[in-house]
Amino acid sequence: MAHPKQMLAIEIEYGVLKPVKRALPTPSAHQVLIKVSAAGVNRPDVMQRKGLYPPPKGASDLPGLEVSGTIIALGEQIHHLFIGDKVCALVTGGGYAEYCLASAMLCLPIPESFSFTQAAALPETFFTVWNNIFDRAHLQPGETLLVHGGSSGIGTTAIQLGKAFKTKVIVTAGSAVKCQFCEELGADTALNYLELDFVEEIKALTDNKGVDVILDMIGGDYFPRNLNCLADDGRLVQIALQNGPKTELNLLPVMLKRLTITGSTLRARDDIFKAAIAQRLKDNVWPLLASGKIKPVIHSTFALRDAAKAHQLMESSQHIGKIILTV
Repeated sequence: MAHPKQMLAIEIEYGVLKPVKRALPTPSAHQVLIKVSAAGVNRPDVMQRKGLYPPPKGASDLPGLEVSGTIIALGEQIHHLFIGDKVCALVTGGGYAEYCLASAMLCLPIPESFSFTQAAALPETFFTVWNNIFDRAHLQPGETLLVHGGSSGIGTTAIQLGKAFKTKVIVTAGSAVKCQFCEELGADTALNYLELDFVEEIKALTDNKGVDVILDMIGGDYFPRNLNCLADDGRLVQIALQNGPKTELNLLPVMLKRLTITGSTLRARDDIFKAAIAQRLKDNVWPLLASGKIKPVIHSTFALRDAAKAHQLMESSQHIGKIILTV
């Protein structure tokens, strides 16, 4: 079957998303070309549009970090995937287009009975949450996890994974509706950070012990408050900085409580590192998705050429869960 010579893609031009026509990309030896059915929208895409998060060297200049669709071409070194395979993939860019290159190592099968739209909601958040709360923070059954931004794509994923692996989950969110949603999804407690002091609430909820792991996307003035929320031997994982990168730090609680402070970004890591996460997801999480025990929360979908509207919604923070572009 002949493929078209050109595709619709969404470019960033002076901070604005703009539909354009581009030539189809060609896979290298270890890549596949995916005919995109759906693509996830994530906060890093918004940051890239604003010029704050440039793509790593060698990555596509188009935004978009996760896609689902059908493989239509293979690099010459690919032997475990086939043309016609339906996959979802974590990509370093290029997702906002009708066709997208992906590393073959980072393609995962679409879970049983999942639509392309559901599958496109998986890679970015599930890779990020798994890598940070399990690989980096070593969250254990019976421990307590605090997630800031519980109603975000990351938050709704962290709630479900935390509960699936037998931990207590507390979240913060910015409205009564969001808090209620998080509790219905499985969070043990959801705190409205606009009405409550989450530090005091956590102390009350944990008999002054604190929580074992915090997954934080806020940074800035949340940092000292997070340290106050951590139990002895607690671990803070920083994955974004919505309130900015700078804060004042009192090192005393770090020493007295033996705290671990870590953080990560995933996009610039190499494919071998990400492939190891993909394998852990396939072994540990894909069966839970196939059985319906956990599922991505999708707030709304937009046509690819309406990507700018999807970004407006993302920046309004009115959504709960994921925003998806459909092709």
